[in-house]
Amino acid sequence: MVRYMYLAAALCLAGPVVAQAPDTVFLEQLTWDEARDAIAAGKTTIIIPTGGTEQNGPHMALGKHNARVTANANTIARRLGNALVAPTMAYVPEGGLEPPMGHMRFTGTITLPDPVYRQVLEYAARSLKLHGFKDIVFLGDSGGNQPGQTAVAATLNAEWAGADVRVHTFFNYYRGDPVGDAALMTQHGITKAEIGDHADVRDTSLLLATAPGLVRMNKLQPGDGKNGVVGDPRRASADIGRALIEKTVVRTVQEIRASIADSRKK
Repeated sequence: MVRYMYLAAALCLAGPVVAQAPDTVFLEQLTWDEARDAIAAGKTTIIIPTGGTEQNGPHMALGKHNARVTANANTIARRLGNALVAPTMAYVPEGGLEPPMGHMRFTGTITLPDPVYRQVLEYAARSLKLHGFKDIVFLGDSGGNQPGQTAVAATLNAEWAGADVRVHTFFNYYRGDPVGDAALMTQHGITKAEIGDHADVRDTSLLLATAPGLVRMNKLQPGDGKNGVVGDPRRASADIGRALIEKTVVRTVQEIRASIADSRKK
């Protein structure tokens, strides 16, 4: 009992504990006043990552896109230096329901109608504009995300033409550099036959570099027309993934800075 009394007295003498804002760029990890102060201090760029919940072959978890785009957005925001990252959108267009089409043919995939997806994007952007962000960046990690992002960006930029807020979207983040990426993978011994366009060696390497716990290494198998894989992931590696991600991050940071600078000239 005496020991606890001494401990309580020591805590009182130590004075109040002053909480420090966390070292994070993620908006959802801040309190409202920390977010306000960050914007006032110059963090006026906000990235809205869009991922998806979809099948990625037997060897990769359904949240591949969400994990990957969140990790990349973190790196991009920190390199920009004046950016925060909004919560990742995990529900995006993935195919039809009746009959099941696209990734919806595989258990666990979740889809949104494209108009609903666009409206969520739109109102996320409107909310962030209200709070003082000047540059809103759509960062889409999946192909089906791109048309909606482009359309919403165009609509809002037209509406906000007289304001100092702009929306930016970057198809190149998703598309990458097909020729350069293939050359990089070839340097790592990967053949053209192994490179597909879904859950393949490139796709799997990218996830190994960002969230390796989401990859089932004992279930790697080439595409057979039924398993959701297009290509062959069996020689994927985190080294390949890190090299590809670095290229993507460098290019995207440059494109964001250029797009912001160009929009301020108009």
